[in-house]
Amino acid sequence: MVEENVDQLCEQLDRELGKRGISRRDALKLAGVGTASFLLNPSSATAATKAVASDIKGKIIIVGGGAAGCSIASLLVKKLSNPDITVIEPNPNSVSYQPGQTLIAAGVWSPEDIVGESKDFFPSEAKWLQDSVTEFDPDHNKVMTAKNGEVKYDFLVVATGLQLNYDAVDGLSRDLIGTNDIGSIYFAKGAAMTWPLIQKFVADAKSNKKVEGVFTHPNTPIKCGGAPKKIMYLTNARLKEAGARQNANLTFYPNGGKMFGVPEYHEAIVKQFEARDMKWHYKHNLVAVDVDKKVATFDNHYLEKGEWDEDLEEYDMIPQVRQVKVPYDFLHVTPPMSAPDAVKASPLSWQRGSASIGGWVELNKETLQHTRYANVFGLGDVAGIPMGKTGGSVRKQYTVAAQNLIDVMEGKSPSQKYGGYTVCPLITDIGTVMLAEFDWSGKPTPSFPLDPTKERWIWWILKVYMLKPMYFYGMLKGRA
Repeated sequence: MVEENVDQLCEQLDRELGKRGISRRDALKLAGVGTASFLLNPSSATAATKAVASDIKGKIIIVGGGAAGCSIASLLVKKLSNPDITVIEPNPNSVSYQPGQTLIAAGVWSPEDIVGESKDFFPSEAKWLQDSVTEFDPDHNKVMTAKNGEVKYDFLVVATGLQLNYDAVDGLSRDLIGTNDIGSIYFAKGAAMTWPLIQKFVADAKSNKKVEGVFTHPNTPIKCGGAPKKIMYLTNARLKEAGARQNANLTFYPNGGKMFGVPEYHEAIVKQFEARDMKWHYKHNLVAVDVDKKVATFDNHYLEKGEWDEDLEEYDMIPQVRQVKVPYDFLHVTPPMSAPDAVKASPLSWQRGSASIGGWVELNKETLQHTRYANVFGLGDVAGIPMGKTGGSVRKQYTVAAQNLIDVMEGKSPSQKYGGYTVCPLITDIGTVMLAEFDWSGKPTPSFPLDPTKERWIWWILKVYMLKPMYFYGMLKGRA
C-alpha cells in the first residue's frame, strides 16, 4: 500500500538535486514550477480545484476504478451536494501506478513501489461494488454484472481501461511473459518478471556473447505509445552500465512508419536512436512467436511498383505483405490492445470506421460525451478518441468529463472541452527523460519554458520523484 509522506519525498528529492548542486527551489524555477506545485503545497492544489457543489440528483454508475474512474469519482463527490455514485471495479489494487512498470522492468523500482489499494483512494462518499460488468445495455440504462446481476443508472461513466490481447499473437499468451526470454511491461507481474530477463540478457552480453534484443509495437492503438521505446532505452542503459553494449544489437520493430506521430518528437527520437546505435525497421507487425526456436515472425507491409499509369503519370503502388523471421535472445512484446470484450460487444462501441475494430467507446472527442447516448460519458484508455491513452491525458480528461456530466444532469449542454492534451515522459536513459507533450494540433505543447525535444535530467526528477505522489494524492483524490 502506498503511504508516502510529502515531507519525506521532498527530502529524497533534495538529496537527488544536491548531487547536481542545485536546490529544489531553483530546480522548479528551471522547470517552470507548474505541474510540480502539488508536491510542494498540496493544500493549495486542493483549493484550486474546489468546486461549488450542485444540488442536482441522479444515480451515477462508474464502470472501472483505475486512474480514470477513481479520479472522476473523487471529483464528482466534491461537485455534487448529494452524490449517488457507485464504482464497479473488481480489482482491489486497481489504482496501482502503472507508469512505474517500466521502471520496475529496468530494475529502477521494485514492485512494491507502485502498489495502491483501491479502498484507500476511492472516495468514501461513493459506493464500491467489487464486481465486473459483463454487459452494457444503454438503451435501458442498465449494466449486468458477474456477481450482483442487473444494476440500473441514470448516468453512466465508462472508464474500464483496455484489454491486453497477448493471445492474438500466434504462439504467445500472457502466461508466457517472464519465460523463454520474453518480457512485457504492460502488466505489473510481467514487468517484475522482465527485469531478471534483462539482467540475463546483459550478463550474456558481458560474457562476450553476441545477443539480439527485439522490441515490438503492434498494429493497434496502445496505452502510452512511448513505452515500447522506453524499455528499449533502459535496456541500452543497463548494457552500457555493464560495459557490454558492443555485444548487443537492439532493434525496434514498429508497425507504423515513424517513431512518433508528432514530427518534432519523431525527429528527436531518430537522432537519439542513431546516437545510441539502436536500429529500427518500420511497418513490421508481430504475428507469431516460436518460443522453442526463439524466433519472432513479423508481417512486413510494403509497396511494390506496378504498372505505369499514363493518366496520372506515375506508377501504381501495390500493397504487399511478406513474413520476416527474426531470432532473438530477448524479446519485449507490446501486445495488441482493444477495448474490453464487454465494451466491444456493446452498443457503446464505435459502429463504423477503423475505430470500430478496437471496440473503443464512441465519444465526442472534446466533450467526452457519447455521440448516441447523451447520459453516457467515457474517458481514459477505453475512450474512442484520436489521442489520450496516458495517465497525463486522464488528468485533463476527468475534470472535463465531470463538469460536462453535471451540466447534462442539470439539463444544460456540456460546457467544457478536452483539447487532446497528451503527455509522454519518454525515458531515454537512467537519468534523462524527454517530456513529450502535444494535443489535437499534433504540435508540441510544452508546459515548461524549455525545448521539449531535448533529453533532460530535470524531467527524470519529475518522472521518478514527483509524478507518483501527484498521481496518488492529487489526481486520484480529484484535486490535481
